[in-house]
Amino acid sequence: MKIVVLVKEVPDTYGDRKLSLETGLADRGASETVLDEIGERALEVALAHADRHPDAEVVVMSMSPEGSAAIIRRGLQMGATSAVHIADEGLVGADLGLTAEVLAAAVQRTGFDLVIAGNLSTDGSGGVLPSMVAELLDVPAATSLNTVEIGDGEVSGERASDGATMRVTAELPAVVSITERLPDARFPNFKGIMAAKKKPFETLTLADLAVEPEDHSASRSIVIGLSEKPPRSGGVKIVDEGDAGGRLADFLIQNRLA
Repeated sequence: MKIVVLVKEVPDTYGDRKLSLETGLADRGASETVLDEIGERALEVALAHADRHPDAEVVVMSMSPEGSAAIIRRGLQMGATSAVHIADEGLVGADLGLTAEVLAAAVQRTGFDLVIAGNLSTDGSGGVLPSMVAELLDVPAATSLNTVEIGDGEVSGERASDGATMRVTAELPAVVSITERLPDARFPNFKGIMAAKKKPFETLTLADLAVEPEDHSASRSIVIGLSEKPPRSGGVKIVDEGDAGGRLADFLIQNRLA
């Protein structure tokens, strides 16, 4: 079985995060970048399966800037079999549609039985990429899983909703996304760090994937305006002088909160 795990380089959660007001892109120089934690958890799901099934192949895949190679290699250090890095200047500022198209093309090129991703990145927080990739690959998608069981020819797990817990199953090949309910990722040990240096690491460009970023036959989202978030101001304070109830009701009605 070949499992492709989608990971992402993101600004450190504990650092400052800023957008460039000129480009609308994340300022990667504002803080250290790391492998997204939810992507590490997705990789842990794949590696745990590989621990029990030595014939399983785990491929860590990322679309990120050229300088992200060291971040992606962490996946190899954790135990992945190989890595695929898609890096191209034409992908700077790519929206979710283009990102999904590129990742789907890379997954198709690499070959897969199962694709595992996090349900929500910690920077963009789009939450739709796994479903978009599944649509482009024309395979089932089992998203936002709190548990994952990979079986012979199928993958299953539990998804929590507001009123119930659902058990979902998808035939392979398929795409699944996981939540933070899954276990923390393992830490690379010395043996894994040394072994990672000899593992296959493939770098792909848009030309390799036959994807045209400027293709206008499909809609692309663009940023048409950007500004800094205004500072927080004080709220409305109502002092009860016998009419506080009425004033509060008027405030709620005026702000369409009632």
